[in-house]
Amino acid sequence: MKIPVSELESIFLRPLSEAIVPTLPPALIPGRTPMKGRFVCLEPQNADDHAAELYEAGHSTEEALRIWDYLTYGPWPDLDSFKSTLRSQSSSFDPIFYTIRSNETGKACGQASFLDINAQNGVIEIGHIWLGPTLQKTAGGTEALFLMLCAAMDDLGYRRMQWRCNALNERSRNAARRLGFRFEGIFYNHLIFKGKNRDTAWYSILDDEWPEVRSIIGAWLSPDNFDENCVAKSSLIEAMSNRAESHRATGR
Repeated sequence: MKIPVSELESIFLRPLSEAIVPTLPPALIPGRTPMKGRFVCLEPQNADDHAAELYEAGHSTEEALRIWDYLTYGPWPDLDSFKSTLRSQSSSFDPIFYTIRSNETGKACGQASFLDINAQNGVIEIGHIWLGPTLQKTAGGTEALFLMLCAAMDDLGYRRMQWRCNALNERSRNAARRLGFRFEGIFYNHLIFKGKNRDTAWYSILDDEWPEVRSIIGAWLSPDNFDENCVAKSSLIEAMSNRAESHRATGR
């Protein structure tokens, strides 16, 4: 797959032996506690509480079934098999799964997790992300991931947030760019899933980048940025693109 020049230019070099403050403490392990926002709430995943609504959100329409095209699992033939998977996920220490619930409808409509948690080195990832059709392309979907970013980078003290996805998954790659992740490269022949090869695209937000990213997303999610129909007045991807262009111009 050919990498866009704009992404190649965003790859950056850092000193080989950048000093780390000796007293920098390890990050903290995420807890199974709710994360509440204006549009959504992330609840620690519980198969008994969430399976039925999540199954409907991810299986009830042809559009919903497309969710599983690039994930390494799913869809499931019935609710019982799906619930069995969620039960296993809910008991996992890594990944730690959360169910995304809409504050407007009260329904569970998506999933995300923290994974590859390396607290000693301050590295963590957001993954296993899927949003039901009612949550896709909404402020709630953006807010859900922003809540996770804030929890990891601000509250738990991580210095590197990762995002990995199938290199062919343009929706996921666009979501990463929109949230301010920087493209790092592609691992070719990285995985085999569902009998197919997967090349994996890697993205990251580092601790020194996070304050600017947080400010941009926070401003976009501000109530002042939405009209009476909850339509955003500004473009988040445009704001992040302008940020990237500014950094390329200054060599940062």
